[in-house]
Amino acid sequence: MARNIVKAFFSRRPKIVIGELPPPQRAPRDIPKEAVPELTRGERVLAVAQEDASGHWLVLTTYRLLERSSEGLTALERAWHEVDTGTWDPDLWVLSISFTDGLNGRQWQLKTQTGPGEVPQVLRERTTATVVLMRVVDLGPRRTARVTVRKDLATRELDEQVILGRGARSDDAELMASIDRARADVRNQAGMPPV
Repeated sequence: MARNIVKAFFSRRPKIVIGELPPPQRAPRDIPKEAVPELTRGERVLAVAQEDASGHWLVLTTYRLLERSSEGLTALERAWHEVDTGTWDPDLWVLSISFTDGLNGRQWQLKTQTGPGEVPQVLRERTTATVVLMRVVDLGPRRTARVTVRKDLATRELDEQVILGRGARSDDAELMASIDRARADVRNQAGMPPV
């Protein structure tokens, strides 16, 4: 009889898996129409997700990354060629992005509202699609840079970007000379006019 009581007790308890999250509170399709940006010719919405803390919506289109409020206010709008790096941390449910101008890197937690959906995959695909050519300049620790030719996906125009590595200094004459040679090389290969 004691065995039956124990069996009955455990059969009625809900199954709980440690570390498992409840399903998101809403689906990406629940985005309010006011939060959907006006799209240009040929532009489509590829992925959306709602940020947990602010309730803002991340809207990833063929040409842009946007952060919009439910009321339709734009908190962030960047073309894909302006996104330097993006990482998805599945343990923290955090999407982190840095921009080529070094300003206003952002983080969004996409855990409970809609979950991340397709946002991490679309971020990677769209950012990668902008890279035409890249050269790494490496003269040792704290003396690195990336010279990249990227394409504006909306206009197809090419843009050259130079991003100094961590600790690199713009007054390092040898590094700057190496960067200039790399710039000339990638511009020539991409068919851009000389510097």
